[in-house]
Formats: sequence, C-alpha cells, structure tokens
Amino acid sequence: MVTICLLRHGETAYNADGNRYCGRTDIELTPKGISQAKRMTELLEDYVFDAVFSSPLKRAKDTAMIASGFREDIIIDDRLIEVDFGEWEGRRSEEFQVDDAESWNNWLGDPENNKAGSTGETAYEVVQRLDSFYKELMDKYAGKTVLIVGHNGLNRFFMASQLGMPLKNYRKIVQENSALTLLTLSKHSGITLLKLNA
Repeated sequence: MVTICLLRHGETAYNADGNRYCGRTDIELTPKGISQAKRMTELLEDYVFDAVFSSPLKRAKDTAMIASGFREDIIIDDRLIEVDFGEWEGRRSEEFQVDDAESWNNWLGDPENNKAGSTGETAYEVVQRLDSFYKELMDKYAGKTVLIVGHNGLNRFFMASQLGMPLKNYRKIVQENSALTLLTLSKHSGITLLKLNA
C-alpha cells in the first residue's frame, strides 16, 4: 500500500479568468496560487515524503517545489501532464459550448471514447497513462508516502476510475486549487479516499 498526498496545482491566470481550460498550456501560478502552495507547506509539515512527483507543466512543478519545502529531488513524470483539451484550450466552456456543441455533448456523454476539443485526448487515453504511472508507483513505493502534484482533469479521472465511477461522472468530483486529497492505494483494494480538499 502507498499513502498519497494528491494535490492540484495552485491558481493560474486561466483559473482566475472565468476558469479557462488550461490543459497543456504552460502558464505560471498567480500570486494567489503561490500563497495557496505556501499554505500546503504548513499543512504537509507532519508528512515525511519518500518521493515527490510532479507534472512537467510549470504550474504543477512550482506548486510541488513550494509545497514540499523546496526539495531538489522532485521527479517530473510526463504521465502526470494535464488532459489535452484540444481546441478548447484557452477558452471558457460557455464559449466553446456554443461554437462546438457537438464535441462538447459527445465529451459530456462519453469522454472515454470522444476526444476533448475534437483534437485532444479521450478519457480512456488519460486513464491508461495514469494506470501505468500508479502501477509503477505501487511497485516502487510500497509501504511509503509520496506527494503527487497534478491537475484538475487528470486527478479527477484518476479518482473516478479508481472509485468505479463511469468516467463521464468525473466532473462530480471537485478538487480545489492546491488543496490536499489524501488517499491510500493498494494492488488488491484500489484507493481508499481519506480526505478531499483539506
């Protein structure tokens, strides 16, 4: 079993501006996002992490750096990158729901088999790369505690898949910017969700 502190990165300008879809767009934390990450330093001070993992995107890397107390051994893993939202990136949902209603409805109804933003990833593709990452994690870090900093869509798809939810229901899970989700993960019983948005 692995104990995981799973974070979403701190606030970005896209989050602050009507929650624009950021996806693979590599933007920085806002001053508020930096403050959120600093708050995590205090919240996590009683944990001893055997490893810290981050998405390769700057907003996640900076959150991981601050929240971990500026560790120099953060492991960057490309499998933790945010969902590729295709043509929706940089836009608010109310904008592309009008311009691209068919893709949006397909995504809402069956993200497992439809690409986000027409050209992005399917939820199936996201879950496949996450399964690869977490299986490796269980093999290498059994009995240990790790910090993982990822993204909203990514982390919600992981939790939905592990909790046995249809992937189209991933949006029913809310993960706030730089808030702690605490869980355990084992090969035999999957995840046990201990805290959400602490």
